[in-house]
Amino acid sequence: MTDTHATRPWWSRRDFMQSSAAAAAGAYGMRWGLGHAADVPLEFDGSKFQLAAPEPNPKRGGVLRVGMPMRAPHFDVHQSRTIFNLGTMGCMFDNLIRRDPRDSGKTIIPDLAHSWEITKDSKTFTFHLRKGVQFHDGAELTADDIKATFDRIAKPPSGISIARSILFNAVSEITAPDKYTVQFKLAEPRPVNFIMSAIASGWNVIVRKKTLEENNYNLRKVVTYPGTGPFRSVRRVENETWVMEKNPNYWNKGLPYLDGIEFYHVLPFSPEMGAAILSGRVDYVRIADPVTARKAKATPGLTTTDYYQSVIQATWVNNKRKPLDDPRVRRAMHLVLDKPVLVDVVKDVAPMMVGGFIYPFSEFATPKEELAKRVGYQTDQTAAVKEARALMAAAGYANGIKGLDYLVREIASFKVWSQAIQAMLQESLNIESKLRMVVDSVWFDDASSGNYDLAIGASVSTLLDPSDYFNAWYGKDGPQNYSFWDNKEFQALVPQIDREVDAGKRLALIRQAEAIMEQDPPLLPVSWERINDIWYNFMKGHNPYEYFGIFDVVRLDTIWLDKA
Repeated sequence: MTDTHATRPWWSRRDFMQSSAAAAAGAYGMRWGLGHAADVPLEFDGSKFQLAAPEPNPKRGGVLRVGMPMRAPHFDVHQSRTIFNLGTMGCMFDNLIRRDPRDSGKTIIPDLAHSWEITKDSKTFTFHLRKGVQFHDGAELTADDIKATFDRIAKPPSGISIARSILFNAVSEITAPDKYTVQFKLAEPRPVNFIMSAIASGWNVIVRKKTLEENNYNLRKVVTYPGTGPFRSVRRVENETWVMEKNPNYWNKGLPYLDGIEFYHVLPFSPEMGAAILSGRVDYVRIADPVTARKAKATPGLTTTDYYQSVIQATWVNNKRKPLDDPRVRRAMHLVLDKPVLVDVVKDVAPMMVGGFIYPFSEFATPKEELAKRVGYQTDQTAAVKEARALMAAAGYANGIKGLDYLVREIASFKVWSQAIQAMLQESLNIESKLRMVVDSVWFDDASSGNYDLAIGASVSTLLDPSDYFNAWYGKDGPQNYSFWDNKEFQALVPQIDREVDAGKRLALIRQAEAIMEQDPPLLPVSWERINDIWYNFMKGHNPYEYFGIFDVVRLDTIWLDKA
């Protein structure tokens, strides 16, 4: 009998691009979560620091119209893992310290804390708060609110899951010595930039201690709760609009410049988002599709740029279910995903790039030219398919696997990819799966509880540093370890990576960890992302050109409108 796998190409770009899956690309949209920065000084006196727009003579007034997803799974910013929350809610809050919107977020600057001191042993971080800052309900901000916020983030109460908790593993205690002072005490030293970057994450908005106490420390169902931010909520209509007005009592005098913001619900990478910005119905969109970005570049009065995004696109494999608990099966699946094809099939939906388990554009990554020679990443899949079939046979599944439940987020790129991956697995390994398309809230609930066999989605990190996402995505108890992966050798390496301060030794440990994941994949990497930002030229105070991700510069407080 003829082996059809051997006599015809196992996968064809042309076949897929002409399929109905590609045609479906425009129907849905996607989800997404700063790494490098200048060295943070150990002592900083920002008592006279005041943020303002980067341009001279900014104008005041007007309402900014923003196309932004609002289909949030819930309303707890700390527990969220999607821009569907922070994109609209971020402008209502402040942080202890923040990323500077004027330099694409590369510098850490004061926020609710105007000054800080860090001990030379990097074990005590002391922050001095502004006096007279008010929450939207009129209550004064105190150190107790900062402490309560970060206590919850660093050590979430039972039933609360916060993806950024992993950043604060070394924090042993958070104290409030007085009404306007907060201290973070570490059990062991960490790089200063790492801890300060963790604290400055856009996700770590400050909320009232009273708000947390009154809601049993769970804000998932509380649509609006008081922040100290430059804008406050006026009106919200589910999946339609969220209207904000200027906070007249904002502590940073002179900000914001806008009278308000109107957020309109359009899904990322969707035709609706493209039409909204190109027709002038909105002034600004993030996460636009490449086709719209190309049209915007050719349209007078519009500006567009793209930048890296702090997200891995992947298919998680449920290690709690046989035979997916077998590393040989997972590696076989990893090998037969034609990653250049997967980038190609969504090229008009979302800008993507090939990569493995480490940010491909970071200093820690295997160089692209080296990665492209590795089995599983080559454009010629012959060697990868051969090894994959041998692995399946050794695992006892030479004839394949049937009936896998493939959980898919109802978003354009995932819809296309899932159909391509489904075909790749069946064609090469006779692994059959049934796609189950779900909305975001269902996807996160089912992925977190293990109610799936395969699950395609995205995971967010806060920093480019592997000490962040190695723990969060791949750690045994990581908040985004949806595969429930637990490789003992890897888990022993990660604390060494976290503690190692010698750059060369640390990189060697990271390479060891990468090699482990290649043989025992915690997930199946699909691609890594870029983001298209588009705005009308009359929108000033915006500098996204060197962002890493879209989660750290979300407040829109330096934006102004250059209109008559």
